Amino acid sequence: MLRLQTPLPERYRDADAAALEEMIRAAKQTLGDRLFILGHHYQRDEIMKWADARGDSYRLSVLAQERPDADYIVFCGVHFMAESADILTADDQSVILPDLNAGCSMADMADLDEVSEVWDVLSEIIDIDEVVPITYMNSSAALKAFVGEHRGAVCTSTNARAVLEWAFTQGRRVLFFPDQHLGRNTGIAMGYTHDDMAVWNPRLELGGLSEDEIRAATFLLWKGHCSVHQRFSPAHVAAFRADNPDGIVVAHPECSHEVCSIADQVGSTDFIIKAVAAAPVGATIAIGTEIHLVNRLAAETPDKTVVSLDPLVCPCSTMFRIDAPHLAWILENLVEGRVLNQITVDENTTRWAKVALQRMLDITQGNLATTAAPEPVTAG
Repeated sequence: MLRLQTPLPERYRDADAAALEEMIRAAKQTLGDRLFILGHHYQRDEIMKWADARGDSYRLSVLAQERPDADYIVFCGVHFMAESADILTADDQSVILPDLNAGCSMADMADLDEVSEVWDVLSEIIDIDEVVPITYMNSSAALKAFVGEHRGAVCTSTNARAVLEWAFTQGRRVLFFPDQHLGRNTGIAMGYTHDDMAVWNPRLELGGLSEDEIRAATFLLWKGHCSVHQRFSPAHVAAFRADNPDGIVVAHPECSHEVCSIADQVGSTDFIIKAVAAAPVGATIAIGTEIHLVNRLAAETPDKTVVSLDPLVCPCSTMFRIDAPHLAWILENLVEGRVLNQITVDENTTRWAKVALQRMLDITQGNLATTAAPEPVTAG
């Protein structure tokens, strides 16, 4: 997806680390409680040191919603995360992404036009009322709105199982996008098999499937993935265990099923953080997730050895776009009353995306027992 980030002025491009730090500190102090900086776990340390809150994407959006006094929400993450924050926060709050080119390759693998086209194609082959669309949180606001309007829900890597279990009380098939691996790993954990699943490739006619394969599938999994988590392989697990027979392998469910099936533990970013904390002193732990989080866990847990499952490491290149020069540029402009890089979601998209998000919350809280669409939640 094309996003246009204007080049930074020389003042920020040419500044050294000390100068940038002073710019950020001074601007943050001037803005005070009007400013709330969110730092996703995958951000580099030079950004995380300024974050008022850190966490995964949805948790950070909820924290933003809980700060109605903040005029400016600076989301140090990627585009879809800032959209979620704009959906949940009040109209008089500005959500800002320091670099507009900080997107998400996974989220960009499914767009509204593609999903709408697939929905129309499926409608000609199977009873579409039997299909429940589920989108992973790592998707655009437009796709969250699509599932809200079509009786579906959003899920996170933490609650994917609960959302899918609910989906099968509403229909007999699931269209899951954009990450095939989370859908597959969750489905198999629920007791389904690979035979129940088919991968829909949006680049091919009928997704590369026959009509019979479509009719037979319980899970239609979008051919999408995370470029970081897909790098991890069974060979990485084997190599780590050869060197560390008593070591612990913890993988994110965006990794392939081949990796997750042989890992010792599988779970979300929050799960991984807790797994490292719970590991015994002296443990050696290989983590299958983004390197900035792995390095941070290693630094913050000196009584254990925490390493990346892939020794060649691969940072999230789009998360990596958020840096000190961009943050300083954004904050100094806010001090001058200029809001740059504001992320806004239109009213209709916001309405239906809130339906999908609220449905997810109701599912996980056990409050959703019927097929009726809940009313859109109000911005907090």
